[in-house]
Amino acid sequence: MKYNNILFILTLLCCSVCLTTSYAQQDTQFTQYMYNTETINPAYAGSRGSLEFTSLYRNQWVGLEGAPETINFTGNAPLGERVGLGLTFTKDEIGPAEESTIAVDFSYTLPVNNSFNFSFGIKGGINLLNVDYTLLNIDPDNVFQFNVDNRLTPIIGLGAYAYSNKWYMGLSVPSVLETTHYDDSTISNATEKPTLYAIGGYVFDLSDNIKFKPAVLGKFTSNASAAIDISANFLFHEKFTMGVAYRYDAAVSALAGFQISEQILIGYAYDYSVSGLGNYSSGSHEIFLRFEVFKSPSRAISPRFF
Repeated sequence: MKYNNILFILTLLCCSVCLTTSYAQQDTQFTQYMYNTETINPAYAGSRGSLEFTSLYRNQWVGLEGAPETINFTGNAPLGERVGLGLTFTKDEIGPAEESTIAVDFSYTLPVNNSFNFSFGIKGGINLLNVDYTLLNIDPDNVFQFNVDNRLTPIIGLGAYAYSNKWYMGLSVPSVLETTHYDDSTISNATEKPTLYAIGGYVFDLSDNIKFKPAVLGKFTSNASAAIDISANFLFHEKFTMGVAYRYDAAVSALAGFQISEQILIGYAYDYSVSGLGNYSSGSHEIFLRFEVFKSPSRAISPRFF
């Protein structure tokens, strides 16, 4: 019965996206998504069994004027044995546009057996958009004569996450609502529609002191090309992390992390663009810091490489 319920929820998540159409993928991009999984999947909240705070900064396509710059913050913790609660905040700047989102994440975990858990989650929040067209070096016309000031739209997301101490997989739709921007213009508008995220990974014990984790992330939006990230990370002596990643037809990446203490993990990633953008930028940089306290043995199997 538990497995039937899990299959039903995963199928429901897929259908919620496949029945919609889209013009492009607008969601924030992260190379080190494995350290802020809650941003894309609310079911992850509380799964590590500790009060956890993560901050991440991304400077994309350095040297290209108006290139994306992102700040992300997440915090989550288990509340009891089955409930998780979290908070996510993201601020994106690209060209004349500044977009901020803040959301609350709720998860509920169903223990399938002693080592396998299944969680489902819901995300609720708001999105705030500002666009200052005066920053653009263009002649004024009817399309760009009105700025977008503090436009609020709601966010509702869904997620499912299954994991053990060795593997994980998840499906999520961080925002199931269609959002139309610039709808006060009769000439131009932009539409954001739901994106389905699929993640998965497995941890291999190569020796007592070396772990290897291949992982994949897929972003799928109707009428847009799929975005596939494939990564391979090694963990040495529970302290050092090194790895590489490839974003299909977009970038290759190098990743590194260091566990300063039981509570603090820091990391860095560098992306080199393999598309035409590589001719105009010196790559992308990403740094993160994770701080976790109050580990709960009943919710987490330690150590966990995700």
